[in-house]
Amino acid sequence: MGNSSLPDLPHCLQALFLFLTIFCSLSRGTELKFVTCGSVVKLLNTKHDVRLHSHDVRYGSGSGQQSVTGVTAVEDSNSYWSVRGTIDASCYRGTPVKCGQTIRLTHVNTGRNLHSHYFTSPLSSNQEVSAFGDDGEGDHLDEWWIQCEGALWRRDEAVRFRHRATDALLSVTGEQYGRPIHGQREVHAMSHLSQHSLWKTMEGVFMKPSESPAGSQDYSQRHTEL
Repeated sequence: MGNSSLPDLPHCLQALFLFLTIFCSLSRGTELKFVTCGSVVKLLNTKHDVRLHSHDVRYGSGSGQQSVTGVTAVEDSNSYWSVRGTIDASCYRGTPVKCGQTIRLTHVNTGRNLHSHYFTSPLSSNQEVSAFGDDGEGDHLDEWWIQCEGALWRRDEAVRFRHRATDALLSVTGEQYGRPIHGQREVHAMSHLSQHSLWKTMEGVFMKPSESPAGSQDYSQRHTEL
């Protein structure tokens, strides 16, 4: 996450400071019906009732990258993700996300992107999902496209996230970790459609299009607003 305009604070406090700034100035955005670029959201797996989560705990096998899990806790700041564009496809702040659009989901507290590759997940032996990159910038394996009905990603709709590079779907099938993340569910990717791959937007701050000239600025290439 960019920090050129912030005081010399620890990374997690910078994220919290910026999130609270957004929340205070854009709380009225909750009236929006669609998920918009630049929004900060929690995503619920509707089959297993867990929210997409990450933390600075690395896998002990596979890629060794930052782990991604599902948690039942509602109030956990490690479950917030920023909706962003890709290096090649802009995502202007406040613009509704289209069904079929390619996005990145950046973990707010660590600045790493939701990521997948052909490593094997530790519990179910499906495809590993991790968090990767630095300050919101990773590589093409951070790209997911939204699979939903209609033209736009509705906040009240259960959608799927399909990994662009491997064509696998972000999923949960119920396997639980032991220590040090006891009770958290494994999040992985699977090739076939099922109820395990449905996700719905829950808590969050939804950006509204700005009427000022700054509203046309492309925030997909920078991460200073979160």
